[in-house]
Amino acid sequence: MAPKVGWDALAAWRDERTGEEGDLWHRAIIDPTLLRLVGPVRGRRVLDLACGNGYLARRWARQGAASVLGVDRSRANLRLARQRERLRPTGARFLRRDASRLTGLEDGSFDLVVANMALMDIRDVAGALREVTRVLAPRGRFVFSISHPCFDLDDRSAWVVERGRDPAGVFRDTYWRKVRNYRDERSIRVPWSISESEIGFTTSYHRTLSTYSRLLRAAGLSIVRMEEPSPLPEAVRASPQGRFMLEVPLHLVVEARAHPDLLRRETRRRRARRRASRTSGRSARRAVPRSGSGDHSGRTGSSGRGSRPGS
Repeated sequence: MAPKVGWDALAAWRDERTGEEGDLWHRAIIDPTLLRLVGPVRGRRVLDLACGNGYLARRWARQGAASVLGVDRSRANLRLARQRERLRPTGARFLRRDASRLTGLEDGSFDLVVANMALMDIRDVAGALREVTRVLAPRGRFVFSISHPCFDLDDRSAWVVERGRDPAGVFRDTYWRKVRNYRDERSIRVPWSISESEIGFTTSYHRTLSTYSRLLRAAGLSIVRMEEPSPLPEAVRASPQGRFMLEVPLHLVVEARAHPDLLRRETRRRRARRRASRTSGRSARRAVPRSGSGDHSGRTGSSGRGSRPGS
């Protein structure tokens, strides 16, 4: 049997595992920390980047977000997300977009962008981060989770379990995380165990922590919070790796905001646009004939504040 390759090929399997609450690793390891950093979404405009089957997008729509848009490159993921939305409507919308080219999405149109376990699977992550900055409102937030760059390096990292006596003479297990070639950034063929007899593959990209920091800064984003999720009791019980992750994290959750330099540039740009609008308005009013007819239609759309792009 030929292996399944790519996110489209794995979409149905992932949707069955994910459901409406996330699979074990999301539900009991990654998502609790991600959702805590996201915080309340009521009244917010939310973009779920690389949304998969859209379970988080629908969650935020149910929690009262002003609008929720999920985007994904995979047609199969979006088909499943839309099927779930039709079955239990929440108001979330789903569009097919490449994360590095969010065509049709206006500048500053979201208060919150979230990418859950996605950036390490995006080839043009620099382009994706630039697009995140573009679509974020000036004081918007970007929250994302990734595989921990320091400890989860595909076949270059592994658990080591040693049993020995502690100082009291009791035999105990000691858990170590072995890592090699951390600085070697490269693409990775990631295997997924679909069943006992079937393996699927997707492509991921290892980047160092300093590379992520540099790319965020280049996109105009500054890290304001960084956390390393610890497994909940459910994951400790159900996953063979759960107790290991109590000591060494395999995931990273980050909150970033527009860098102050970017906010200052945006403020200057908006002021310049307002000045240009006012100048245009005065010019239009001077051009209106003083005929006494009371016709002021020449002012419409030229000096009205509501008509300015991006206002």
